[in-house]
Amino acid sequence: MEVDLIFKIAAVGILVAVLNILLSRSGREEQGLMVTLAGLLIVLGIIIQKVSDLFHLIQTLFQF
Repeated sequence: MEVDLIFKIAAVGILVAVLNILLSRSGREEQGLMVTLAGLLIVLGIIIQKVSDLFHLIQTLFQF
């Protein structure tokens, strides 16, 4: 597993957490929720891409 991937996910998580706290304290809870959902979708997109790469690797490995 690449350490790069862990750092990317952690960076997105930290950024989303800070933005969520700032928006919640300024009275914009709905926008904080949208930022959280957007961060979740970004991380899920990264993970889905890596899982797709893994399945492609497995497929090419078992082809005769």
